Amino acid sequence: MISNDFCVGQTVIMRKPHACGAKLWKITRTGADVKIKCTGCGRVVMLDRGDFMRAALKITEDEHED
Repeated sequence: MISNDFCVGQTVIMRKPHACGAKLWKITRTGADVKIKCTGCGRVVMLDRGDFMRAALKITEDEHED
């Protein structure tokens, strides 16, 4: 489980791989829901913040979009 301080532009490793095989996802929106984009195939998924916190393992990059 990751801490609550993540932001748009960061890359996250998720617990389960996507159907395309990629485990890396880019955060594209934060708020009550978190929108993430698969780095393998480009699929966009929205998760509720609690589900995202449970499914994410760790943040791999510290890129911030301002």
